[in-house]
Amino acid sequence: MQGLNIAVASSDGQCQMVSQSDYEFSNKVVLITGSSGAVGSRVLDFFTSHGATTIGTYLNDKNIDTTRSKSEAIDFIRCNTMNNADVTSLVSTITRKHSRIDILVNTSGGYIGGMSVVDLVEEDWNKMLGLNLLSAFLITKHVLPLMLQSGYGKIVHISSFAGVSAKGLDSAYASSKAGLIRFVESVSKEVKDYDLTVNCVLPSIIDTDSNRKMMPDAEFKQWVKVDELVSIIAFLSSDHSRAITGSAIPVLKPT
Repeated sequence: MQGLNIAVASSDGQCQMVSQSDYEFSNKVVLITGSSGAVGSRVLDFFTSHGATTIGTYLNDKNIDTTRSKSEAIDFIRCNTMNNADVTSLVSTITRKHSRIDILVNTSGGYIGGMSVVDLVEEDWNKMLGLNLLSAFLITKHVLPLMLQSGYGKIVHISSFAGVSAKGLDSAYASSKAGLIRFVESVSKEVKDYDLTVNCVLPSIIDTDSNRKMMPDAEFKQWVKVDELVSIIAFLSSDHSRAITGSAIPVLKPT
């Protein structure tokens, strides 16, 4: 996997570069939601290849077969992250087996757009709030006590730049992603006295096969590559980012 180099400040105030090869997660238990998706599966690959004990959630059986075949070392657990009972069971299963969760990367979510607020139906509005905000609330709610108990944790959610600047015809999606940004900010303040960080990333359009099929005439070069996004997630999941919490970090191509 090709990734970005990220500049961080060292203890002597000098700037140093951190690449994906510098990360070591061999002593970490990492939970990745939405692990069968385009982003989630690459996040799963990254942490597995860097020594982590990885657990991936999925919802649709037909989407997990390819991901499951990559490594027998990964635990895959079916979970609807919009369902409180499912999330409770998920965390209980992980607790029994591993006793802790050190890192949570929440890639679950979805997109509905291309329609005016007049044409938008209540079902679609609620679907966006469920996929992008309720799921983030539930997984954070149930994972956080384990992190507080151990005194360590890294939580990274995937929001969207649409949560900062909507383009129009995306009111439900943009609203749900904006809510996620405020959720991250609030939770980070709740745990500020612990060695826990809570952040989110704000990608613009991500260069995935499904997005290319949806927008075949778009300028793909301006889209965020999945590996670029994974590099930022890796940084926020590492101890290099200890001083960063409550942040919403844009991941954009320069225009």
